[in-house]
Amino acid sequence: MLNMQELKELANFSNGKGYFVSCYLNVDPIFNKKGDYILHLKNMIKKTIESLDKSVYKRVKEDLEKIEHYVLTNKRLFKKGLAIFSSKENSLWREYNLGVPVKNELIVDKTIHTKPLSDLLDNYQRYGVLLVGKDVARIFIIHLGEIVEYGEVTTADIPGKHKKGGWFALAQNHYERHINVHVGMHLKDVVEKLDSFLALEYVGRLILGGSDEAVSMVKTMLRKPILDKVIGSVKVEMFAKSDEVLAKVEPLVSAYERMKEDDTVKELIAKAMKNEAAVIGLENVLNALQEQRVMKLVLLSAHKQDIGWECKSCGFLTMQKIISCPYCKGEFDAVDNIIDVAIQKAIQQGALVEVVQQNDDLANAGGIGAFLRF
Repeated sequence: MLNMQELKELANFSNGKGYFVSCYLNVDPIFNKKGDYILHLKNMIKKTIESLDKSVYKRVKEDLEKIEHYVLTNKRLFKKGLAIFSSKENSLWREYNLGVPVKNELIVDKTIHTKPLSDLLDNYQRYGVLLVGKDVARIFIIHLGEIVEYGEVTTADIPGKHKKGGWFALAQNHYERHINVHVGMHLKDVVEKLDSFLALEYVGRLILGGSDEAVSMVKTMLRKPILDKVIGSVKVEMFAKSDEVLAKVEPLVSAYERMKEDDTVKELIAKAMKNEAAVIGLENVLNALQEQRVMKLVLLSAHKQDIGWECKSCGFLTMQKIISCPYCKGEFDAVDNIIDVAIQKAIQQGALVEVVQQNDDLANAGGIGAFLRF
C-alpha cells in the first residue's frame, strides 16, 4: 500500500546519477471502454522519444520498453490508476496499482516525478470506519478512494429480546437487564479490539456507523485519544456491502477534507504575515528548503510548473538566473519542473506535503507556502 515511506525511498533514489522515467496512466475502465489507455501510453512514448536528445534516448530506451511491456502484459491486474518508475542506470523499478484515476503523464528527467503520488497521499488519507451493533461490529479502512474490510467482532451468545408481558413483566425487566449486560460486554470487547487495531494501523480519523443506540454506547466507552479522532457518524446497515459503506461515508470525508484544507491555509497565511515560523511564495519556500527548515509544505494542486535553477554542487533551488550559488559558489542547471524538485527535497528532509485542491487565499499568496521547524 502506498505510504510516506515509499515516497521517501523514491526521493532518495533521486540522489543517484542518470535519468528516471516516471509514468502515470489512467486505466480506469470508465474512461477506457476499449482499453484506450494502451493507445494513450504508446502515443506518450512516441512523443517522448521525438522530444528527447538522441544521447538521452539511448540511456532510457530500455526503461521505456520495459514500461510498455509491463502495461501490455498485466492488463487484467489494473484498477483505476497506474504509476511506474524505472531507471536502469539507478537499478530502480517500482509500480503502484492505484484505486483512483491519475492524469496521463510520461516524464524523463534526472529526478523522479512524485508530485501526483504526494497529491494522492494527502488528498486520500487513511480513515477508519467502525460499524457497530449489539452483537457484531465491523472495521474498515478507506484509503485512495478504496475501502477494505479488516475484521469483524461477533458475540454469538447474546440472548434475543424477551417478548412476554403481563404476569411475566418482572421477569422481563430482569431479562432485559441481562441482555444489556451482554451487549455491554460485547461493546467492551469491540472497543478493546479497536484499540489493538489502531495501535498497529495508522488511522488519522474515525467514522462510526450502525444503530444510533449502539453508536452512542460506544462513544461513551472510547478512550479520549480515539474519541478525538471521530469526525462523525452515519446510519449504515450492519450487513451492508463495502461499496455501500463507502458511499455512505464519502460525503462526511469530503466535508472534513475541505474544512481541514481551509484551516491549514488560514493558519499558514496568518503565521507568515506575523513572521511566525511560516513563509509563503515560491522563492521563500526554496530558501527555507535550502536551510532545511521546512516542516510542512503546502501547495495548490493546480500550481503552475515553473522553470527554475538548481545548483550542481549543493542542490540550492531558485527562480532567479544567477551566475554562482550564494551558498557554495557552484554553477546552476536549468530545472523544468521546479515544484517537483522542491517536493522531493521536502520529502527527503522529512517534511510533510499537503496539497490543497482549491483555495483563493492560497492562490493569491503565490500558490505555495510552508510551515517551518524554527
